[in-house]
Amino acid sequence: MDVSSIGRQNVVEFLKEKGLDDAAISKMITRCKKLEMANVEERAKPNWNYLQKIGIPPRKLPSIVCRCPKLLVLGLYEKLQPMVECLGTLGTKPKDVALAVMRFPHILSHSVEEKLCPLLAFLQTVGVADKQLGRLILVNPRLISYSIEGKLQPMMEFLLSFGLSRDGDLGKLLVRSPHVVGYSVEGRLKPTLDFLRKVGLGEKDLQRIAVHFPHILCRDVEKVLRPNVDFLRRSGLSAGQVSKIISGFPPVLTKSIKNSLQPKISFLVEIMGRRIEELAEYPDFFHHGLKKIIEFRYKQLELMNIQCSLAEMLSYSQKKFVIKFGLQDRDINSKCTMGQVMLS
Repeated sequence: MDVSSIGRQNVVEFLKEKGLDDAAISKMITRCKKLEMANVEERAKPNWNYLQKIGIPPRKLPSIVCRCPKLLVLGLYEKLQPMVECLGTLGTKPKDVALAVMRFPHILSHSVEEKLCPLLAFLQTVGVADKQLGRLILVNPRLISYSIEGKLQPMMEFLLSFGLSRDGDLGKLLVRSPHVVGYSVEGRLKPTLDFLRKVGLGEKDLQRIAVHFPHILCRDVEKVLRPNVDFLRRSGLSAGQVSKIISGFPPVLTKSIKNSLQPKISFLVEIMGRRIEELAEYPDFFHHGLKKIIEFRYKQLELMNIQCSLAEMLSYSQKKFVIKFGLQDRDINSKCTMGQVMLS
């Protein structure tokens, strides 16, 4: 048996001992040719032990090295340890680095000098605060794999093109939704913005959505956004009213029609007896839970024969709500218990 065959056999035996089957091992060797020639005692075993040492659970380690077999052949002191130590300075909790590796094992295969440091510098130039850099990279470690010139810079230029500021808006967007940079500008973000403009939103609305609700930019127009807009129109709202609702409460675009929008509109019109047009005056109606807030407060006011706007009914905390309408929690709870029986 030649040396290469012996080396491969040793690697295969080592991986089997760690819980990997023949199919997984074959896939790993195909993806990383150096693996079959790796010295188990000098490279694969020390690397495996080091990955466990940094906090990766033993039961998850096989799947992680299967996703990135290169981790078993990289230099421990030349590659793995320097990256782990650098990432450790960015985290706030001991397990932050291990969690990042579990999300994207390939982060340890990149160079500190060639990838991580330039990435940190770039993120600082677009407004990410120093104290947020760690969270951004550790929550979305795939960032390190993106080309600054080919991916990140064009993304930032696109976001700046509709009015976001480099001094704060970009940083806030990236921290709130670090995964947004993984989407294609032409394939996802631009079509979403074009759609939002067509439904009547202005540039200020788009900027607010990007900064405070960046996940909306990542949603598919045809699968999520358009169906929600069409549902609101079919419910009896005009195009202008729908635009006003989206402007006032952008997450309405991503709420479930079946589990959120439809039940709330039905309760508003059929049970509360209100005009659907009132939603345009108080879009935050869709923010409140149907059972715990909307229905509960409606029954409270109904029992007391009190009439008020949706904003007055829903915009206050429970304590302020009780004070505003001169109600007592004890009386409300007892009467609402009886009211629930009467209304059921």
